[in-house]
Amino acid sequence: MRKRELYEEKTERLILPVLEAHQFELIDVEYVKEGSTWYLRAYIDKEGGITINDCEAVAREMNEILDREDYVEDAYVFEVSSPGLTRPLKKEKDFLRNLEKPVEIRTYRAIDHAKEFVGILKAYDADRIVIQMEDGEEMTFERTDIALIRQAFDF
Repeated sequence: MRKRELYEEKTERLILPVLEAHQFELIDVEYVKEGSTWYLRAYIDKEGGITINDCEAVAREMNEILDREDYVEDAYVFEVSSPGLTRPLKKEKDFLRNLEKPVEIRTYRAIDHAKEFVGILKAYDADRIVIQMEDGEEMTFERTDIALIRQAFDF
């Protein structure tokens, strides 16, 4: 297992009890390098949406835990954030939450001369995603062909 995955998994285990105490949901944890800085980020949510005060409360508690556990070798910045409306669907619960809702799919290569598709998420498994297009036709995408899938919104 790579260092990044180890840090993300350990952070997830440590943050879950904190989030449960606040009745928040963990959406994702990521350990990424942006420029020359490493970031350890936790994305959280709750019914009605997360506030800046919610993020601050979790960050305060987690900073104490991260200092005590001291398992990240690199210098890094820890952030707690709302997942945002345009976050990608990654985990099982993301797909389950979005069944029968509009999603946007972007593919790595053109399919029928297009790389962007919007439709209702009808089904998914480990290998494929099925959406129903506006005309009622269903399209099946191999997960390996999908660059991005997220909720679709009309702005």
